[in-house]
Amino acid sequence: MPSRSARRPSFLGIALAAVGLLLAPAVPAVAAPVVTAPPATHDGLSAASSVARSGSGGAPAGTENRSAADIPADVTAGVAVFHRVTGRLTESLQADRAFRSASVVKLLLALDFLWDRGPDHDLPQADRERIGVMLSSSDDAAANHYWSTGGGSAVVSRMVPRLGLTGTAPPPSGYPGYWGYTATTAADTVRVYRYLLDEAPAPVRDLVMGALHRSTRCATDGFDQGFGLPSAFDGPGAVKQGWSGFTSGGCVASGTPGTARGAAPDSGSAPTPASASAGVSAPAVDLTSEALHTTGTVGPDDRSVVAVLTLHPDGTPYGTAYSKVTALAGSLNVPGAVRPSGTRFTTWGSGVRVRASATTSSAALTTLPAGVDVLVGCQQQGGQVSVPPYVNDWWAYLPQYGGWITNIYLSSPGDTLPGVSRCS
Repeated sequence: MPSRSARRPSFLGIALAAVGLLLAPAVPAVAAPVVTAPPATHDGLSAASSVARSGSGGAPAGTENRSAADIPADVTAGVAVFHRVTGRLTESLQADRAFRSASVVKLLLALDFLWDRGPDHDLPQADRERIGVMLSSSDDAAANHYWSTGGGSAVVSRMVPRLGLTGTAPPPSGYPGYWGYTATTAADTVRVYRYLLDEAPAPVRDLVMGALHRSTRCATDGFDQGFGLPSAFDGPGAVKQGWSGFTSGGCVASGTPGTARGAAPDSGSAPTPASASAGVSAPAVDLTSEALHTTGTVGPDDRSVVAVLTLHPDGTPYGTAYSKVTALAGSLNVPGAVRPSGTRFTTWGSGVRVRASATTSSAALTTLPAGVDVLVGCQQQGGQVSVPPYVNDWWAYLPQYGGWITNIYLSSPGDTLPGVSRCS
């Protein structure tokens, strides 16, 4: 029987593999293996350090390190990293460049709805749940609701002066219902988080940041939200992702692939008439290139605020952009960040299952975006898998998914992965 080789697998092999691994019955999950390599940490401050309450308006005090960002040649990026302890930017690269926001605008939708609710913020349970799923699972139906009831573009026009935003504007006049076409910048995104963390009433902060801290891997539209900050860093953190223009094979907790999405998911399509822009002029934004954004906080006590907004050439596969944004985020100078231990490998095939244990008879936990890079913590022998012409009984443990995939689907020669230890 042949071992794995580095050559590109055939389409037939991919199809047979996907069918073979999709039919296994579920069994209870097993405990995760012990991965002994210690994580790397980049921080000169203790977890007990106090957080600077410097406010969200105006420019930060300065920039400590202009840019350590590793940006791929075909990616356009706007980056800002704000260290809340020192009150300074540690990264700033095209931070004032305008991008279409995709679902990052859901932060403004939530804040606009909560703005005048009174000191107690006594919300109906239905709104608490709707805001929660809009932020944690990027639910588009919830965003359509708040965009429509808030007056469409008027939501953005109200929030710009409230938060002192300088590069945010409503969607272009030809797209009044597309909340995802709202223009924003990395610098403005950092300002939004700084308001939430340092100025917002406690009930607002707890509701919004609580939902972002509970970000789910799978969005309600079937996209995997694990790119960027969640994959680049370990430990506590809040996450709000955004994507526009991609097609996804589906990500659901049960492992059953969801419906693939078409040309412009996560752009918003509430049938709302154009609203007055209150003098806010819309900067020109690229509505064609695929957009993928990762934003949120990293480290204990939300120590660093990170905004990475990116554009990719039209037609870029989701898994490719997913991996590039994760690598870019991981290259940044982010105080309080803990890099996960392990080795990254590129997968091949679509609909590849992550399983509860190292056998195809175990439960499927989720599926992987096609061609995505994954972090491997360790490997061990398990159930034999046959994907002609390949046969292999070695499996890789993916700590960030809490599950296993057969080594067959990792682009590496041989049955075992070089440089990866055996699971203990």
